[in-house]
Amino acid sequence: MSGTATAVGQAPEHTAADTRLMVVGAGLAGCEAAWQAARLGVRVRLIDMKPKRLTAAHHSDDFAELVCSNSLGAASTENAKGLLKQELRELGSLVVRCADENRVPAGGALAVDRLRFSEAVTRAICADGNIEIECAEVGEIPAARPCVIATGPLTTDGLSANIRERLGSGSLYFFDAAAPIVALRSVDESRTFRASRYDKGGGDDYVNCPMTREEYQIFTDALVAAETAEQKDFEETKLFSGCMPVESIAKRGPDTLRFGPLKPKGLIDPVTGREPYAVVQLRQDDAEGRLYNLVGFQTRLRFGEQKRVFGLIPGLANAEFVRYGVMHRNTFLDSPRLLKADYAARREPKLFFAGQITGVEGYVESVSSGLVAGISAARGLLGLPAVQLPPETMTGALAKYVSSYAGADFQPMNANFGILAQPEQTEPLCATRRRLSKRERNRFYAERAIEAIRAFAARLE
Repeated sequence: MSGTATAVGQAPEHTAADTRLMVVGAGLAGCEAAWQAARLGVRVRLIDMKPKRLTAAHHSDDFAELVCSNSLGAASTENAKGLLKQELRELGSLVVRCADENRVPAGGALAVDRLRFSEAVTRAICADGNIEIECAEVGEIPAARPCVIATGPLTTDGLSANIRERLGSGSLYFFDAAAPIVALRSVDESRTFRASRYDKGGGDDYVNCPMTREEYQIFTDALVAAETAEQKDFEETKLFSGCMPVESIAKRGPDTLRFGPLKPKGLIDPVTGREPYAVVQLRQDDAEGRLYNLVGFQTRLRFGEQKRVFGLIPGLANAEFVRYGVMHRNTFLDSPRLLKADYAARREPKLFFAGQITGVEGYVESVSSGLVAGISAARGLLGLPAVQLPPETMTGALAKYVSSYAGADFQPMNANFGILAQPEQTEPLCATRRRLSKRERNRFYAERAIEAIRAFAARLE
């Protein structure tokens, strides 16, 4: 495939015909990197092994496939993920634009119809006149420079080995899990109620399966005792806490699920007029509202066990599982030692990495790394000065974190207010000189970040 139309943000007239950037991997980060470079007028060669080969977690031939959840996190800028998305909008992100255009109800979160979202990103990439697409599996870091490696958390063994050889470091790894999806028509809605936590969003965006104390006990006992899928021949199991399998959470204690994915806080069962003892939430997964995923139910249970155990959830006794949960290995770099804040390799400044392979954790975080890597690589090609995002922005803070973390055990990082650059005074104050509440403090950080990202965007122009 190759593009034929002109991108939004057309190539400037001074661009040389032979300027070219290679991007390996057409996931969220790779597509964003390619798009940003193309907007600057750089010719991009985007290489992906789809559709010739799919990983264990992929099912579609389209680019930017969401494999775990259809949620891109909270929408409000008072939430770290919401702030990151708004920064990316200010910077002209293709992926976030496509997400906004294919949104489905999800309370206070930005969730999308996964298939339509991927189709929209793929169409935009294929229609861009500055992007040439090649279907091939890349087994080693290409000699061409500059190059962005955005092969994601499922980088092939051959390329992983080559990266270790070239950068002089073994890749770390952890295991990630995806939640199952059920057909809404198969859910017994007489046992459920519709509501969003604290009535956010439309107020009824989730299907809630309330549990009594006895139902919760029966379910958790079965979950803890259920048989898991046989582990592949991997050296050691490392579970990233942000995608912990639900059965692993349950094994941490009898009430752990009630304070995690099954928390009833902010939900009132209209039948009893009270908060249930525990609640399993189902979130819309497609635009038509026919498919729903079990929120927080990433799992590595055998498929038959998923059917049996999850069937104990009120309303799901006869549920039709459109997709069962799966487990797969994720790979990421020792980025603080290997990468700079523009996601370039310290040893090879024209070699960039983007996406979860860098140690940013989450869909939107991956997009942010792709955006920064794409802009940085393109500016280098065009002979423009390097840029560094302000550390008071979430985009800049993530880049700084993965490139300068000083602890002994580097682990993937989600967007959070804790990594933002702190103000000169330890704690921001309101007009009356009192300390800000958590909500006020987050609003302060968000307003400061958006102002900084707009100034940064203006400088890029």
